[in-house]
Amino acid sequence: MKELIKTLCSLDRASGREDKVRDYIISQIGENEYTVDALGNLIVRVKGEEKGKNTVMLCSHMDEVGVMATFIKPDGTVKFNTVGGIQSTALLGKTVRFENGTVGAIGVKPVHLLEKDEREKAPETDKLYIDVGASSKEDAEKLVSPGDTAVFTSEFTEMGEKLLSKAIDDRAGNAVMLKMIKNGVRYDTVFCFNVQEEVGLRGAKTSTFAVSPDYAIVLEATTAADVTGAEDEKRVCVLGEGAAVSLMDRATVYSPELYKKVFEIAKENGIKAQPKTMVAGGNDAGSVHVSGKGVKTVTINVPCRYIHSPSCVCDIRDVEQVYKLATKVSEYFTNAD
Repeated sequence: MKELIKTLCSLDRASGREDKVRDYIISQIGENEYTVDALGNLIVRVKGEEKGKNTVMLCSHMDEVGVMATFIKPDGTVKFNTVGGIQSTALLGKTVRFENGTVGAIGVKPVHLLEKDEREKAPETDKLYIDVGASSKEDAEKLVSPGDTAVFTSEFTEMGEKLLSKAIDDRAGNAVMLKMIKNGVRYDTVFCFNVQEEVGLRGAKTSTFAVSPDYAIVLEATTAADVTGAEDEKRVCVLGEGAAVSLMDRATVYSPELYKKVFEIAKENGIKAQPKTMVAGGNDAGSVHVSGKGVKTVTINVPCRYIHSPSCVCDIRDVEQVYKLATKVSEYFTNAD
């Protein structure tokens, strides 16, 4: 699983540019039937040992947060917009890599030129720029064009049982689904690798419409704030304590019956699981559960520190627990009333 996550995280693709991730996943799914829809979602239908009475869909998103070049200034610096939610403090001083391999550093006005009030607050994103080493607009245009996207550069690092990398959100979810496909499933199952989650849960709208599932399991990475300064519910979830199950977020209020059932299944099978203790963020479930006539949906998360940064940190043991729980919940949903 570590090597699979490493490979997936190394693929640079922001929202709307998921092709490289999709192509890799297609190369790994063997002879299973698949389709790619007009938005770029990859829908894989895996035959199981049995059919089951319900259609169950698992999904995770292929895109990662990044930036898009919007304008090149006369001095050769590149202005940009964020693609997905990134705090300006996570951008300042970081390096990014464009699709063509061009690397740049994100900069801002030098500290010794800042006014007093500017020194006391984080810079706004629109004050930042990307330095690609060009000395003029003409030089920069040889390297970058408006519309080009870039993502954080990051070296995948193992820290004991913990993994540090960009894009763990949501390549960890991709890895779990790929492992399920490779290992085979008990019942026929549909796996959707979605696009454009980070910019509004867009891909999930069309993939869920196409599949029309009875039940859905969203596999995601979510904020873990188990660090100094955060207490009680504000820790959200804890690395090493297993899969984090969502009860509510800004896009979905989950069924209390299904929420409880996930924990029952975890307990029955000796799988570590924990509640996500804050109502924050959102994920593809926000589009999935309101598709068509409605879809019974749960979200199972990999806890992840420093999400939407080049230094996401997760625990491989939690990823394995998410894999085990997703497998068992999927099997239950297939024949649930």
